[in-house]
Amino acid sequence: MVFKDYKYIRPDLELLKNKFNKEINVIKENKDLNRVITSINNINKLRNDFDTMEQLCSIRNSINSLDEFYEQEQEWFDENGAYVQELVVEYEKAMLASKFKDELIKKYGEHLFKLFEVEVQTFSPEIIPYIQKENKLVTKYEKLISTSKINFDGKVLSLTQMGPYKEDLNRDVRRNANNASWDFFKEHESEFDNIYDELVHVRDEMAKKLGYKNYIELGYKRLCRTDYNANDVSNYRKQVLEEITPLAQKITDMQAKRIGIDDFYYFDEAVFYKDGSPKPFGTVEEKIAGARKMYSELSNETKEFANFMFDSELTDLLAKPGKHGGGYCTYIPNYKSPFVFANFNGTSGDIDTLTHEFGHAFQVYSSRGYEVPEYYFPTLEACEIHSMSMEFFTWPWMNLFFKDADKYRYFHLSGSITFIPYGVTVDEFQHVMYEHPELTPAERKKCFREIEKKYMPYRKYDNEFLEQGNWWLRQSHIFSTAFYYIDYTLAQNCAHQFFIKNLENHNKAWDDYFRLCKKGGSESFLDLLKVANLNNPFKEGTLKKTAKALEDWLDKVDANKL
Repeated sequence: MVFKDYKYIRPDLELLKNKFNKEINVIKENKDLNRVITSINNINKLRNDFDTMEQLCSIRNSINSLDEFYEQEQEWFDENGAYVQELVVEYEKAMLASKFKDELIKKYGEHLFKLFEVEVQTFSPEIIPYIQKENKLVTKYEKLISTSKINFDGKVLSLTQMGPYKEDLNRDVRRNANNASWDFFKEHESEFDNIYDELVHVRDEMAKKLGYKNYIELGYKRLCRTDYNANDVSNYRKQVLEEITPLAQKITDMQAKRIGIDDFYYFDEAVFYKDGSPKPFGTVEEKIAGARKMYSELSNETKEFANFMFDSELTDLLAKPGKHGGGYCTYIPNYKSPFVFANFNGTSGDIDTLTHEFGHAFQVYSSRGYEVPEYYFPTLEACEIHSMSMEFFTWPWMNLFFKDADKYRYFHLSGSITFIPYGVTVDEFQHVMYEHPELTPAERKKCFREIEKKYMPYRKYDNEFLEQGNWWLRQSHIFSTAFYYIDYTLAQNCAHQFFIKNLENHNKAWDDYFRLCKKGGSESFLDLLKVANLNNPFKEGTLKKTAKALEDWLDKVDANKL
């Protein structure tokens, strides 16, 4: 079967409720362990059925937001998803109260019940209207981004399609391209401000309804963070400021010198070398052929996986009007199929997607045999280890995509380092927003710019709109999933560890990585690090150690000769 033949049918909510409640009652009342396990299996099948249809709808809506049928179906899921969440929480409560809890822990693992304990604290039927409103606001943001139309170079382009112009060697072209893109945000500034303002308040109200002081603790629990908290993250950000920001400053200073620009502005960041940032060659079809070869040679497991993905047409890669921005990987349970969505636009980001999102897809493909949906993917910070590490494991095959692969490798590692200060900027900003939901849009922007200057002192703007602190309007995670961003930086540190391990012993590094992928979400973040023999990023000294090793590698390369 290929993806276009995957059949979509809107779920029958009433039938689902009846079947769900029948099985929940069995778990609550039955005295036979085997019968309880049968009901658990039946519930997981019902969840997979619903999730399959929700994912098919979401994928097809994001591929073409102008398709009225899937737009209406997405509205249905935005409205009704919370009712299914209510059923799942009732199931989790029944599992936690089961007389067979010890036996079920032995069968499914302790982590599942830790997840249940966290999740039941994030939901009550009285917050359903808040969840519905949150869903609709996120969809509104995504629709606004996906319908962007920018007049540039005699064409009408989406934000994603503007990417190549922002990397143009002609400084005026990239400055004008950036200005044109930001003019879209400026034109719709009040809409973005209103969407975010409503999101902050609806999340704050949701948290207070559930008895929390503010949304921060609830936000962490909604992300199923079971073994670290906001204090751990705050201490981690401090380490980034001390260890990573100075290295990012060094990389940026060298870049400015290398391209010969004294007044180095934000729009110059995309030009890494005098002759431009690395750009891949080939059509989409040629890049896919390159990806097949790359994964067929990396390992037997990745060969099987890549053939499945491409033969089943489980990707949509090219940027086009009406398509949602960004890239993602998701999973369609009933077809045991990952799906990769991207916006190829001729930049190095195309290849990043073939490695990053395919890293996610390889992980869920490797762990798709788990009985419980909670174990298909781990929590988000652990998810990003698979994706970011795959970017490094595929380095030997970059010659399939770049004429000078060494230039890409140096560029890629440098970018993975300079990303981290930006990632913690986004995280600290969100913590302040939910500590102070009363802030006005102007106060929010002032706050963002202050935090940005702290972690990224090298970033300069010649654009008043950005100097006011509006950069974050383009960061969809801030709107869609509060607090989902520090995850990337935690995972980046782990991926850097895999990079270092891979230099020392590829086979051992790959064994650790594949073992991590197969574990899926069956362990918590910190326990998964132990599975993969990775050091804890929260622990004092971990960032210092990896930063030193990365700097040593960079120092051995004369980037001016690349």
